[in-house]
Amino acid sequence: MRQNQEDIRDSWDNGSERPPMMKSARPYPLWIRLPYTLFVLILVPIYWRDHGPGNFLWFSDIALFAVLIALWTGNRLVYSMMAVGVLPLELAWTLDFLTGGTLIGLAAYMFDPTGPLYLRGLSLFHLFLPPIIIWMLIAQGYDRRALWAQTLLAWVVLLASWVLTSPDDNINWVHGLGPDAELFLPAGLYLALYMVLLPLVGLLPTHLLLKRLFPR
Repeated sequence: MRQNQEDIRDSWDNGSERPPMMKSARPYPLWIRLPYTLFVLILVPIYWRDHGPGNFLWFSDIALFAVLIALWTGNRLVYSMMAVGVLPLELAWTLDFLTGGTLIGLAAYMFDPTGPLYLRGLSLFHLFLPPIIIWMLIAQGYDRRALWAQTLLAWVVLLASWVLTSPDDNINWVHGLGPDAELFLPAGLYLALYMVLLPLVGLLPTHLLLKRLFPR
């Protein structure tokens, strides 16, 4: 039995697939950690220069960093928070991208020739985030604490986006739903409703689905 456990650990360290639902907190293989880390190191200074530090408050950008942490630590709660909080939006972005940005408009900027090509290229991280998160869920399972942890994180991020960034940027849509949204409610009331409805309408259904798809 001891020898079998050592063989499993050796195969994981050598880059082979991890057995499903193996939940010990161990780093993921180097073949994915190193290129992912390199991509983030390239992206951060370019986004900082072209978009400003407030851009990193987008939930998708937070997911990019959270997955990096999970790849190096194997922390199940970290990637589970991104699964319940960001995965549905990333899947929607991917579907919109595959339709040329015409389905719901989330990825429409990727097909705007006036946007710098290198920035649009860096935005392709939206394509590989979902399969990595799903792979982690298959490999280690879903941490049920993610619903409450992601709710608290979302509230902090929404408040920070509202206080620290410009309404013109509309980070995380705290000033209206969608990039070109018009706000028909008082700003404070809209934000309060957003913070209440996000966990109930967005996070909770995803949490229940993940619990069903990835049982203990």
